[in-house]
Order: sequence, then structure tokens, then C-alpha cells
Amino acid sequence: MVTRPLITALAAALLAACAVGPDHVRPSMAVPETFDTTRAPTAVAAATAPTVVDTAFWQAFGDPQLNALVTDTLAANHDLRIALARYDRANALLRGTRFDQFPTIDAGANATSNRASADQAPGVPREARDTDSFDAGIGASWELDLFGRVRRGVEAGRAEVAASADDLRALQVAIVGEVATAYLDLRGLQERLRVATENAGNQQQTLALVQARREAGQDSDFDTARASAQAAATSARIPALTAEIQVAIHRIAVLSGRTPDALQAALSPAVALPRVPRTIDPGTPGDVLRLRPDVAAAEHRLHAATARIGVATADLFPRFTLGGLIGSQAGDIGGLFERSSETRLVALGIDWSFLDIGRVRARIAAADADAELELARYQQTVLRALEDTANALARFDRAHDEDVELERAARDSARAASLARLRFDAGATGLLDVLDAERTQLQSEDAFAASRTRTVTGAVSLYRALSGGWPQTLPQQELLEGYVSGL
Repeated sequence: MVTRPLITALAAALLAACAVGPDHVRPSMAVPETFDTTRAPTAVAAATAPTVVDTAFWQAFGDPQLNALVTDTLAANHDLRIALARYDRANALLRGTRFDQFPTIDAGANATSNRASADQAPGVPREARDTDSFDAGIGASWELDLFGRVRRGVEAGRAEVAASADDLRALQVAIVGEVATAYLDLRGLQERLRVATENAGNQQQTLALVQARREAGQDSDFDTARASAQAAATSARIPALTAEIQVAIHRIAVLSGRTPDALQAALSPAVALPRVPRTIDPGTPGDVLRLRPDVAAAEHRLHAATARIGVATADLFPRFTLGGLIGSQAGDIGGLFERSSETRLVALGIDWSFLDIGRVRARIAAADADAELELARYQQTVLRALEDTANALARFDRAHDEDVELERAARDSARAASLARLRFDAGATGLLDVLDAERTQLQSEDAFAASRTRTVTGAVSLYRALSGGWPQTLPQQELLEGYVSGL
């Protein structure tokens, strides 16, 4: 008679319950409407950003070997495996937190046999001192979440799962960007090695000619020494570049989950650097912030910290727990589950830590401080994302201009070196002009190769800053959607 009204009243109170603490609201920040570029608007407008962003950026380079390396890296990179494990852990914790919203049910059974001693029961026959007891039952307990403590905890767990998912996406972008950069650096180093090797060969030919002229009495030992010194200095570049090539191959192999020497045979043959788009439109700063997974992760962590304020605040209010037990107890096992052996219990517990208000308010203050920390971290992440993109744009914006000038310098210096050797052969100029022209040719061609490398890696940096050209996927995306959208 009493139980039913009690349950009805509690159910009504639960339906009317509210979650204490602040609700998460996305912070508003003033961001510029466009990125400041030095390019004319017509050049930027000519770019095709939507097409680039909708495809995997590394495929735009048209290099099948790079495509295969990225695929292998996404499957085997150990840093990505670590991030995926963290995401799975957050998901598992969220599932455990969700169960706090529902009653905890347990079941148990006991069988005891007890014999009292003769001193405990004087004059009682031995058989009468034996007592048996059997009981079985199912119990349940449920915290009535009247003030939202459990709901805020689930909300925080859900935000942490979303943050872990975005962390994994951010790491995917970073790792793929690192693989692409290392691969393009390798191709640039191979081009610089080719330049050094060809120039060393040319200078060895000049040295051989000078030595022949000295033996014929036309040149001095001084001329021979100068030519020999320049040829040796150029040849000295080759071992250093060869070592850097090996380092790049080792880096790529480890990023793709292999031992450092695993890709030696596959990557040693030189391949020309790819062409890159003349312009890449970044869109608006708002578009970039919506794409960046690190910004999304920072917002989700702010959301989780805000929800935890509600968890701490709920301790200012009483915590109601509803418990129940239904079972059977009998003196012999055959009497279990008979109507006369039925047992039951319904209990309402109230726990209120109002006498410990100082500690409760200290926990609330700590939760407030955590939320302020995450707010500052979110705002800093936004600013760094904009800075990262603006810097990448600034570098890429003028990279092609540098390439054009250095290509012209490399072409003209090669022609000047060829003419200087012809004039030297004809006796129209001295050896110093030849050596100076050959030194200028080496410097110009090496500078052009380095500039081309910076241009293509600059494109990777820009794509990476935009998180553009990245298929926003997650190895267990369906698992995330199942638990996040259903809460």
C-alpha cells in the first residue's frame, strides 16, 4: 500500500528533474573573414579548393609510390595504433558510465549448515542443535538522478570520446603529412645528389684538361691546384647528400611500420619531384576552423570540463538511492520458492554531504578552474590553427616565384659554364673564369633543386594546415556514431 505511491512520487520527481551546472556553449571568437595573402584576388579565385579538399591530397602529386606508402602507413603506423587504442579506451569508459543511468542488478544464493555446541544449547540433543538455512534472491539498486550528476558524467564521457576521435583524425593528418614530406624531401635530395654528381664530373674534366695543359707547359701548378681544390670540394658534397638520403629512407620506413632498411631497394632509384598547383585557395578562416580536428578536439574537452562542473555541483544536493530485493528463504532446500518462504525489501536511501560543504565547494572550484583551463586551451588552439595556416600560405604564396627565378639562374649559369670552357679551350679566357662559372653553376642548380623541394613540401604543409584533402574517416567510425548519437 505504501510502496506504490512512493514509487509514483519518485518517478514524477525524476521526470521533473534537472541537471545542475552550466550547459556547454561553443565559445565565440573574433576571426578574420579572409586570410591576408599577397596574391591578387584573381589568382586566388582561379584556384579550385573544393576539388582539392574533397580528395586525398597526396594523390594530387600523381606518384603511385607515395600513394602506396600512405596506405601502408595508415594501416601499420604505431603512433596511429596508440591513438586508436586511446579512442577505444574512451569508448569503453563511456559505455561503463552509461550503465550508471540504469539500475544495478545482482543475484545471489546461500546455503548454510550450523551446529551449536552442547555448551551453547545444554540438554538439547545433538540432532536438534543442527540448523540449515537456504536463501536466494535478486537485488537492485538505482541512483535516482534528480540533479543530473550521472547525466553530466555521461555527457562528459561522450565529449571525451569525441575528443579522442578528433585526436586520432589529427594524428592521421600529421602522420600522412610527415610521410609525404619525408618522401618529397627524399626526391629533392636525390635531385641535389644528381646535380652534385654531374658538376663533379664536369669539374673533373676541367681538372684533367688543366693537368694536360700543365704537362704541355701551358698552365702552372697553381692553376692545377685551384682546379683540383674545386673538384674536391664539389665531390665532398656527395657523401653528405648520400647520408641524408639514407636517413630519409629510414624515416619513411619507420613511419610505415617497417624496419629502417626495409625500403632501401624500393626508394633508392631516383624519381623526379612532382608538380604542384600554382595556387591553393584556403577558403575562409571559419572554414579552416571547422575542418581542423585539433580545434574540434579542444572544444570537446572544454565541453567535458563544463559537464564535470555539473557533476561536482550535484554534490550540493541530496543523492537518492532506491533499492529493492526479492527472494526466498527456507530451512530446507525443498522449501525455497514456496509462497510462505518469500522475502522482499524496498528501501529509499538519502545521502547528503551538506556537513562536508567545504570539500564539495572546493571540488566545484577545481572543476571551474579546469573549465577555464580548457577554454584558454581552446582559444589558443584556434589562434595557432590560424597562425599555422597563415604561415603555410605565406610560404607557399611566393614559392613559385622563387622557383622561376632560380630556374632561370640555373639555366643561365649552366650556359655560362659551357661557354667559359669553350673560351678556355680556345685560349680566349683564363682558368679563373672557368672555375668561377662552374662554381656558380653548382650553386645555382643546387639552389633550384632545394627551392623545388621547398615548394612541394610547402604544398604538403598547406594541405596539412588546412586539414584539407583529407578524407575525414575513422577506423571505427560506426562504433563512435552508435554510442555518441544514441546518447
